[in-house]
Amino acid sequence: MQMTRRDLFALAAGLAAAGLIRMPAHADEAKVEAAIKEFAGGMPETGGVELGAPEIAENGNTVPIEVAAAGATSIMILAAGNPNPGVGTFHFTAMSAESRASTRIRLAQTQDVVAVAKMADGSTKMARREVKVTIGGCGG
Repeated sequence: MQMTRRDLFALAAGLAAAGLIRMPAHADEAKVEAAIKEFAGGMPETGGVELGAPEIAENGNTVPIEVAAAGATSIMILAAGNPNPGVGTFHFTAMSAESRASTRIRLAQTQDVVAVAKMADGSTKMARREVKVTIGGCGG
């Protein structure tokens, strides 16, 4: 028997409905808060971190992100709507010219991007920004 593309989609839909294929889940807010508390040792105060992210990303596969916090020893980036919210952590030393980093991240859907910074004085700071992900420039 030769399987057509339509048969394959019907089979996949049936298996997903039966629970045999696990679709990726998205991180819930409790998982994100737990990651923040683990990194920061509690909930950090808002402010003191510059988080550069586009308001609308036409392609969720490569979203440019910039983070900076004067006097930070490390900065963690989280994508609250991804299956695994932890995107990356940047570490800075006294030899670092600035506590600034930029990268491109993948976002599964419209969601908040969170940056948490550990400061040299032991305090922690946080910034949050919503990024709307569109597919082909439509929707959000």
